[in-house]
Amino acid sequence: MSHPALMHLRALRYLDHIPALDPAQLDWLLLEDSMTKRFEQQGKTVTVTLIQEGFVSTDEIADELPLREERYWLREILLCADGEPWLAGRTVVPESTLSGPELALQRLGKTPLGRYLFTSSELTRDFIEIGRDADLWGRRSRLRLSGKPLILTELFLPASPLY
Repeated sequence: MSHPALMHLRALRYLDHIPALDPAQLDWLLLEDSMTKRFEQQGKTVTVTLIQEGFVSTDEIADELPLREERYWLREILLCADGEPWLAGRTVVPESTLSGPELALQRLGKTPLGRYLFTSSELTRDFIEIGRDADLWGRRSRLRLSGKPLILTELFLPASPLY
């Protein structure tokens, strides 16, 4: 199963600079905290629509991670606010990251990723890259849990407060 928003997410072109956007838009795009928490602060009930979750080969994740492994855990979702899709998300996790407590990344199901990630004292973010496809904005981050990498790509959908 797929969703049209994921085509836009995969088509994001990343900028080598921070674009001249409204400060409120940049606040969303450069948010270091949990997007789930931010949506809830808007007074919304946040739910996950799971599009795809499971192991994939290197061919299916293109060049999203500099680390080359045989398999990656891929999770694609829509993050909804009061039932309306606000964000499409794609998480790519190298199989080597999935050890110890990070095995929980395979069991998130309909739990928002932010609820897991931002409860860890071992979470760091290497970077945020801002991207665009047509009129839609997104971002990509490399996060580390206990030093182990994963890539999170988020596309803000038209109903989100970014616009």
